[in-house]
Amino acid sequence: MESQWRGAAATAFHQRWLARLLLWVSTLSCSFSLPASLPPSLVPRVRSSYTMGKTFLGLDKCNACIGTSICKKFFKEEIRFDNSLASHLGLPPQDLHSYAANYSDDSKTWRPVEISQLVSKYQIEISDRRICASVSAPKTCSIERILQKTGRFQKWLQAKRLTPDLVQGLPSPFLRCPSQRLLDRVVRRYAEVVDAGSIFMDHFTAGDKLRLLYTLAVNAHPIILQIFPGAEGWPMPRYLGSCGRFLVSTSTRPLQEFYDASPEQAADLAYQLLRVLESLRSNDLNYFFYFTHVDAGMFGIFDNGHLFIRDASALGIIDKQEGSQAAARTGENEDIFSCLVSDCQIQLSSCDTVPEKQSLVLVCQQLLPQLLQGKFPSPVQKEIDSALSLCSKDNSTDLEVLGATSWLKDILRSLRTCDPRFAYRYPDCKYNDRF
Repeated sequence: MESQWRGAAATAFHQRWLARLLLWVSTLSCSFSLPASLPPSLVPRVRSSYTMGKTFLGLDKCNACIGTSICKKFFKEEIRFDNSLASHLGLPPQDLHSYAANYSDDSKTWRPVEISQLVSKYQIEISDRRICASVSAPKTCSIERILQKTGRFQKWLQAKRLTPDLVQGLPSPFLRCPSQRLLDRVVRRYAEVVDAGSIFMDHFTAGDKLRLLYTLAVNAHPIILQIFPGAEGWPMPRYLGSCGRFLVSTSTRPLQEFYDASPEQAADLAYQLLRVLESLRSNDLNYFFYFTHVDAGMFGIFDNGHLFIRDASALGIIDKQEGSQAAARTGENEDIFSCLVSDCQIQLSSCDTVPEKQSLVLVCQQLLPQLLQGKFPSPVQKEIDSALSLCSKDNSTDLEVLGATSWLKDILRSLRTCDPRFAYRYPDCKYNDRF
């Protein structure tokens, strides 16, 4: 019954898109008067918007993709690209990493969302070529079929549970120090399958497993959004779903757009940033999150002023409760999945050598000076600069960096104001100092 329903739904879907194609073609014929005697060889070929949309989204490459959970929204036009980007077919240019769009549940009320790729279009093309080259195939090949024949995927097919040995050698910092508890969380909360909730993969199809493996190998960002959702207090935007090689999440403005913010807003954002890092370092689930590198595009601000992690691709996670169950990385663990979008020889820190200060030092070096320098009266600015100088030193101890950032946080707390500009904590801040 289910296969019949899917077939009927697919047929109806194609019929709707064919109708739209005919309307678009008729519009073209009204807009351009072509000579009646134009030879057939010179008549432009028109591809359907469905086919173009499917190719643009990367659906033609599935199951070497992120997922399909939100495709229906795209094709029902309940997700629409920003008008300033969209072409007459509703598709934006293909050379951007992320796109502004609008999302609706009823086609009447709309809210902004962000549509993003795991990596740049150039990196995706390199990745696809590497997959074909791994079996000496032509530049264009069946990527899904090649990945399905790999030794790693064959192990995944037989596995009932996602274990550390199955992800060993994948380049993501998220999987550098995997524990069984973390991997169980991945499977239990994976949103691209039906009936999520079990730590076992009995309900995963072969396609489900390949999509999960591909996503973990290319960029674990959408997985992190799913397993540590903002609705549970984690500093992440909401994961709305994926279609092909694109994911959809709630919209934020990147931190660099706020470098010229007023002193009050700059103090508030810097304070939030330090609080976010504190929650990543110490939380109820006993996971230690750390950044391997940072830039301003990794953090974003919602319309209400709340700061979140916009890009989690550089987040590593160490399970302080169970510890890592990963074996030492050796060449025998490396395969095509180890270097889809990165150098196969990439070196990541040992699980035992990541200091508590790491993320704080990176932020004090690269982000906080851009927000805070030269914005405050002299006595306060001197204190801020002194604290930044202490927390940005690579050779400082964990305690020294933690002490400096605690001092900086106290300074920033006193500079925050309570007014409607900070809607995420107003009017609560009028009645409670915690806000």
